[in-house]
Amino acid sequence: MKKLIAIILLISVLTISVSAAPEVSAPSCLLMDAATGTVLFEQNADEQLAPASVTKIMTLLLVMEAIDRGQLSWDDTITASAAAAAKGGSQIYLEENEQMTVREMVKCVVVSSANDCAAALAEAVSGSESAFVDLMNKRASELGMERTHFANCTGLDDEAGADVHYTTSRDIAIMSKALLAHEEIKEFTTIWMDTIRDGTFGLSNTNKLVRFYPDTTGLKTGFTSSAGYCMSATAKRNGMELIAAVMHCETSTDRFESAKALLEYGFATYMLEDPLGDEALPEIPVILGASDNAVLRLQDSSPMLLEKASGSDLSRQLDVAESLSAPVAAGQVVGSLTIRSGDRVLREIPVVAAEDIPKLSWGNLFSRLTRHLWMAD
Repeated sequence: MKKLIAIILLISVLTISVSAAPEVSAPSCLLMDAATGTVLFEQNADEQLAPASVTKIMTLLLVMEAIDRGQLSWDDTITASAAAAAKGGSQIYLEENEQMTVREMVKCVVVSSANDCAAALAEAVSGSESAFVDLMNKRASELGMERTHFANCTGLDDEAGADVHYTTSRDIAIMSKALLAHEEIKEFTTIWMDTIRDGTFGLSNTNKLVRFYPDTTGLKTGFTSSAGYCMSATAKRNGMELIAAVMHCETSTDRFESAKALLEYGFATYMLEDPLGDEALPEIPVILGASDNAVLRLQDSSPMLLEKASGSDLSRQLDVAESLSAPVAAGQVVGSLTIRSGDRVLREIPVVAAEDIPKLSWGNLFSRLTRHLWMAD
């Protein structure tokens, strides 16, 4: 009987483990937590494949970075070149010398995957698409995208060099994380339908999750006959944002269902936890300091990614000095916060002084003493 019970329990554990894993038809995929970069699930995530228009995540990242450093502004006007206007595939049919703002062009790239606008933006940043592609590959290297090479800014696979245009699900997630750091992009990635040209030209988002999956924040779809159906899908729920990269799906339905399965698995299995929870750090008395108390902070206050099963058994132990002697330096370690799940230590974080506290001068010390005596009388 004991053996039978043990077998039943083992089968139950295995069943739970198997059922917990997402069922994904995508040949290559990866799920990442956007805050920490932790990989939560992967399947053939390092296989080099054509990314189609998911390429434009890097294009958009470089545009956002150009805006951040003041090279471009949202209201700058871009004039379409003959080369940009000649781009095929998904487009808004720019005419040569037609003018649009950076804001309008970014919207067209994000919502309608406009190749002509992507090329025009690339030229605005680097002068030519080829120079921009060099920048794309340089930035990919900086981000650690080790199995990626770009040949154009659009993902079109009928152009020269398209045979050396490839990336992986892992690298898609990496560049998606970098793009999500620019919150302004979500102004566009969450649009379902919009218009340009004074309302005469309609835009409809190629990412159907924006309309049909709760909490979607983006990000970008792609399709060509050789790449299949690809996407980077992002969603945020209960403070946790996830990135689901899927590549080379046979159908559009497979692409969206695979992305949803990954996201649902992540939201059901993991959670983000603030290291302090609902607690606040105390202040510590400072002996002979210009301030009576030292304000404290965590040396690293980044959120912790936890499995929900372990999150219900968290405990925190704060150990800090009872007092400090001036002078106190900002960043000076004064204690630690230990976070456990059961008996297992999850994280130990130094607690530091938030600011400099100089030692009292003799003059200030005398003034303080005089004031204290006066108040005592």
